[in-house]
Amino acid sequence: MGDSRDREPTVAIIMPVLNDATQVEAGLEALYRCDMPNEVIVVDGGSDDTTADVVRRLIGQSSEAKSIFRFTVAPRSRALQMNVGALQAQSDVLLFLHVDVRLPDSAMDSVRDSIKRGASWGRFDMRLDDDAVIFRIIESCMNMRSALTGIATGDQAIFVRRDVFRTLGGYASIPLMEDVEFCKRLKWIGPPALIRKQVRASTRRWRQYGIIRTVILMWFLRLFYWLGVSPKTVARLYPDTR
Repeated sequence: MGDSRDREPTVAIIMPVLNDATQVEAGLEALYRCDMPNEVIVVDGGSDDTTADVVRRLIGQSSEAKSIFRFTVAPRSRALQMNVGALQAQSDVLLFLHVDVRLPDSAMDSVRDSIKRGASWGRFDMRLDDDAVIFRIIESCMNMRSALTGIATGDQAIFVRRDVFRTLGGYASIPLMEDVEFCKRLKWIGPPALIRKQVRASTRRWRQYGIIRTVILMWFLRLFYWLGVSPKTVARLYPDTR
């Protein structure tokens, strides 16, 4: 990449999608309202709904969109989808964004500033998009855990220098915990930049599967993973593995 501190780093957003026709339009339009990245690469994992049609329609609406947004396909696996998008990106920095996560104002400036100060990777604090008090407690625990361990989740908009991503070989081809596994390897390179601005993450799956049930399930999944249980085995317990 060269010394990004001598110039303004470019940023690519990689967005994996799968049967997200009801979410992807709002997700892409939200990017128009923040400071724009240099690239946005949407990677579909073989959707059975109209996700691909929605993305292509949005890209075709303007010449600006065509110059920034790209759509591609990959095997159905969030890790593989993100790797495919990363391989197509030309920017200095890769930011991996879930379709139902919204970036804060000036997010790109925060990422570029972190990289220019010497960070190899980083993540944002997270806020869940529900006013219930239980979600304030959950997000506070997640942000605190991330700060203490240096491990981020996919909902925290992990970003990394492209050369570092390629050196580490990208995300491991596992069905679950790919973000945790990747962060463990990123910590070999250095500590993450912790951006206190908050991304807003959807609570739709928390509501769908039950708040308390989801909290307990996620803690058990992490415990099994840290105990060395195979990610394939852990993934069988998770209701929405991609």
